[in-house]
Amino acid sequence: MSNMTIAENIFNIGASDNNLKLFESQYNLKNGMSYNSYVIRDEKNAILDTADEAITDIWIDNLEKIFVEEEPDYLIVSHMEPDHAYNIGLIAEKYPKMKIVGNTFTFNILQNFFDIDIDDRKIVVKEGDVLDLGRHKLQFFMAPMVHWPEVMVTYEQTEKILFTADAFGKFGSLDIEDDWLPEARRYYIGIVGKYGAQVQALLGKAATLDIKTICPLHGPILKENLGYYIEKYNTWSKYEPEEEGVFIACSSIYGNTLDAANILAELLKENGEKEVVVMDIARSDWAEAVANAFKYSKLVVAASSYNAGLVPPMEHFLGRLKERNFQDRKVGIIENGSWAPSAGRCMKSILGEMKDIEIVEPMVTIKSKVKEENMPELKELVKALS
Repeated sequence: MSNMTIAENIFNIGASDNNLKLFESQYNLKNGMSYNSYVIRDEKNAILDTADEAITDIWIDNLEKIFVEEEPDYLIVSHMEPDHAYNIGLIAEKYPKMKIVGNTFTFNILQNFFDIDIDDRKIVVKEGDVLDLGRHKLQFFMAPMVHWPEVMVTYEQTEKILFTADAFGKFGSLDIEDDWLPEARRYYIGIVGKYGAQVQALLGKAATLDIKTICPLHGPILKENLGYYIEKYNTWSKYEPEEEGVFIACSSIYGNTLDAANILAELLKENGEKEVVVMDIARSDWAEAVANAFKYSKLVVAASSYNAGLVPPMEHFLGRLKERNFQDRKVGIIENGSWAPSAGRCMKSILGEMKDIEIVEPMVTIKSKVKEENMPELKELVKALS
């Protein structure tokens, strides 16, 4: 049976889709995606969320191995996104006596996806309510906009487990061991990053609980060094940098703007900057680039002019930063244009719509290629970023 025991009579019956290459039709996956779903066996039995369509057969098989002669009494719906809620209709039909537990928003959204007569089956819970399973007691806390309005988390009081919906999740299959941080950062910034204030509110609630285990809907179950993971979420949701350093995001057409970015990187290192990362965002994963912008304390954007405006990959990158509330950073600008440079003013305009962005001077203008005459301005930019 492909489940994982989390505690006595508490199981993860989810699975991984190792073939998935694109999550939410936009995020590149290096190692597939996991979809967790949990079961608690007690005097009353509960399922906590269903699973994605891709793993339906595995999930149902795991479920039936647990419930051979008995049936689940409750389905707890913490999040209605289809990668977790796809099979609600299937098991509502399979187990007609099973009650469905959610909040008011849960059932509003559920009716958009499923034609289920739930009036006699639904249990509507609110902040702090407790569902008694016997030995296990489930307490519910609302987490609106982390990252849908109906999201709630569930605290199991006996084993001190927090079931966190999409919070504390990461990209990647559970079949492959990898470092939690890079893919968790890319996941958080991409999926949840816009909602820092709401994550802060959830962290405030979590701080009142004695938590021994964190069970997200994606990624590994977290049992050790929980303070590390919580502190990362605290940093990300306050839009603070994780590390001192400079991230140079470059969108180059023929390579000349990238040359300028690399020259600036070397000058920054010569000036004592220990962490300098350059990415050609037109040829790299955009979500990783966005995550890097949040990771480091300073940002430089270097881009070519295009159609009297801005080269599209940079426009896309800055738009994604704006969408995710990128803020409180020092930013330098390098523009390139062979006859009428326009990238700089466009980047300034977009950055100017973000909160507490300090655009440092000088804005360096390259005309086609870096020349000796550009070096003094590049060195001035290095000083301004220090």
